[in-house]
Amino acid sequence: MPGLMDMLHTFWKPLVEISAFWFASYLLFVYVKDSGMVQALKGLILLVILFFVAQILHLAGIHWVLGHFFQISIIGFLIIFQPELRRGLTRIGQSPLFKIFLKEEKFIDDIVRAVTAMSEAKTGVLIAIEKEVGLKPYTENGIALDAILSAELLLTIFIPATPLHDGGAVIQGGRVSAVGCVFPLSQSQNLSKTLGTRHRAALGLSEETDALVIVVSEETGTISLMSKGKINRGVDGEKLRQYLVELYQPQKPPAKHAHAGVKS
Repeated sequence: MPGLMDMLHTFWKPLVEISAFWFASYLLFVYVKDSGMVQALKGLILLVILFFVAQILHLAGIHWVLGHFFQISIIGFLIIFQPELRRGLTRIGQSPLFKIFLKEEKFIDDIVRAVTAMSEAKTGVLIAIEKEVGLKPYTENGIALDAILSAELLLTIFIPATPLHDGGAVIQGGRVSAVGCVFPLSQSQNLSKTLGTRHRAALGLSEETDALVIVVSEETGTISLMSKGKINRGVDGEKLRQYLVELYQPQKPPAKHAHAGVKS
């Protein structure tokens, strides 16, 4: 058994290294296949494979020569094909997979930026973010918008004394689907008497759906989050970001503050 473990340890590391290099090379090959560096890339891959074969077979002399030659080849490769590599990496960054992560990050940044700015200005805010339970019944009583979410749009919606300011905004799939929406009022007796209709509506919606509801108080500028019939007051920008990350990455275990009880 020890001999078998030693053999596995000897072979798995080179295998992982070859696989990682192959994957990176494949990505580069896909995005630079129309350039003149493809043949050089193939030669470099062959050189790497020979290098690891020599390592596995304990061919010390060949391994030493290939190791030094490989280092020189890498430097030359990067210098000669620097423009092609830059274009290839740019195209990789523009791929749909990367756009998904960038879109999600921008979505979260826009909400955090807008809410914290309105908190500092003591602007009343009521935003519901749809999760699994649809919010269509509540968007139907508001004003249809269906606009791409941005911090500027949220700041505009909640400008005081405008027709849309007093209602709630509903976010569905990264878009502001409706504004001026009316949410059901909570009948909870645990809600502080100092909190007004906006907070009671937010709590009521969180009791009837699984939406994450964000509220900013006009009187104090305090940010509150409602989820599953619970209210968490005094949330700052960093905590708001954590909630939103958990919302869009549900496989992660929720943070402790996500289960906080009602605070007054």
